[in-house]
Amino acid sequence: MDDNSFTFTAIQGTQAGAAYYVIMVPLKVVPRLFKFDDESMPTELRAQRVLNKARVPTIAAYIANNAEEYILSSLCASIDGGMEFEPVASTGPLRKVGQLKVDMGAVILINDGQHRRAAIEEAVRDRPSLGDETLSVVVFPDKGLARSQQMFADLNIHAVRPTRSIKLLYDHRDDAAALSRKVVDAVPLFREFTCFDTASLSNRSIKLVTFSSVHQATAELIAGAVPAMKSPEEALDRAARFWSAVIAQMPDWQRVQTREVASGELRKNYVHAHGVALQAIARAGVQLIATHPDDWEARLGGLRRIDWSRSNKAVWDNRALVGGKVNRATNNVTLVANIIVQALDLPLSPDAARVEAMVAPIPVRAEAV
Repeated sequence: MDDNSFTFTAIQGTQAGAAYYVIMVPLKVVPRLFKFDDESMPTELRAQRVLNKARVPTIAAYIANNAEEYILSSLCASIDGGMEFEPVASTGPLRKVGQLKVDMGAVILINDGQHRRAAIEEAVRDRPSLGDETLSVVVFPDKGLARSQQMFADLNIHAVRPTRSIKLLYDHRDDAAALSRKVVDAVPLFREFTCFDTASLSNRSIKLVTFSSVHQATAELIAGAVPAMKSPEEALDRAARFWSAVIAQMPDWQRVQTREVASGELRKNYVHAHGVALQAIARAGVQLIATHPDDWEARLGGLRRIDWSRSNKAVWDNRALVGGKVNRATNNVTLVANIIVQALDLPLSPDAARVEAMVAPIPVRAEAV
């Protein structure tokens, strides 16, 4: 090839009997080098989905705000044009290492990673010092539109997003997630019966709650605290005390801890073994602690007066159960919390009373507006 070419350090590999290459590209070059399909083209004539511009600022902020520890997976691209690989040695291990020369007139089209590419452009513009850092790119010879579309489908067909529970467990930048991890560790029942791998539990699971449910409920408990928590230590103490006091009033949960009953049996037969109840208890707890800051733990005894059985359809249908299945929509959490608030001898707030009016009414005492 002549001098009108880009040159990259590259490693050659083989997939499906064809050569491909892994190259390192400076971040500041990524936007200029890799192209999108024309989004005005019909979908059937493009090799990738339309760029979701709402996603780009979030990814760009992640890169720029974590400049010392961000991580980006490789882009995947096809080269439509001349290219030539020159190994550093003709034999031995180094025959797969060398330089990849790509004609400047070639079109390098992204098959996977267009949102990362757009975010890199925005992040480098906001933080130019990132420009000399590099990103790995896996490049293939272009074999036409049909092959490029198939590559996009193959790269994405088996992609599975991690569950919310495991994302929270592994996120060490999120202070709320860190608090939830500490709460789980501080409460024996949670420590032993919290599932970190999934966001929902099957009837066969021995776990009682998911980490995402504990996190969401604890976040609501702390966010609604009046007065606000002054330190992470205070928040941890409040949350651990609250959940320990709740567990003391939930005999069925205690029976799980002592192996007298399987968690799956509770999920099958009781509303309180689902995330909607955990979050509703936290919501009611916020009101209880604000109303009775000195003796709220003793007043949690009202939880024992609730018939949590799913067979108690007069209470739970259209409240926790929709079409016979547990529902965790926002209004359902409020409706379950209303039952708890009543059992704790507290009045419903005006907002809670308005949601309550959506279902078959129960006697309520609404706070004055």
